[in-house]
Amino acid sequence: MELNPTDSARFAEAIRRFDAENSRDPNMELADGQPHPRELIYAQWLTDWVLKLSPNASEPLRLAARCQHICRWVIPRSSYPLDKPGYLRWRADLKKFHADRSGKILREVGYDEATAQRVQELNLKKNFPNDPEVCVLEDALCLVFLERQLAPLAAKSDDEKMINALQKSWKKMTPSAHAEALKLNYEPRERALIKKALAPR
Repeated sequence: MELNPTDSARFAEAIRRFDAENSRDPNMELADGQPHPRELIYAQWLTDWVLKLSPNASEPLRLAARCQHICRWVIPRSSYPLDKPGYLRWRADLKKFHADRSGKILREVGYDEATAQRVQELNLKKNFPNDPEVCVLEDALCLVFLERQLAPLAAKSDDEKMINALQKSWKKMTPSAHAEALKLNYEPRERALIKKALAPR
């Protein structure tokens, strides 16, 4: 899809800056047999899903997709207590960190305050599920999880944990995202887990 931002050079510079930050990720992710900095390839996957779900996505939504998890490795999960309150605090601090980092870059490349704040609102998922653009971003996040992260997570987790994770993701997704999720290619175990997660109770 041809991008049509208000200022193509500024948009391109913001994307370049986001990608440059994420290219410093020391964690590698295999994609198509090649290692990539994890957050760099993740941002590309997320962008692809946002544009598939919303081909006419606004400039702030496209920007938010590219920086949603910017520099995520800087605040590792292990730096917080390994219990549920620690996990929730880690997630909350991460969202604020991502929003602060993205806002700083957007202002540096010349975006106005309103645009920077809108991207930050999307990063923080404010007004979910009442904001349609936040819903697109959440759908894309869930679809990246199902397409790219479900199998490796399932390989090291028991069925109960995976069914719970799938139910939580499904609950956050819109019907159009549900339809996309059901089209994905899954291994037999993952497909069985999804079937169990969606079974009537």
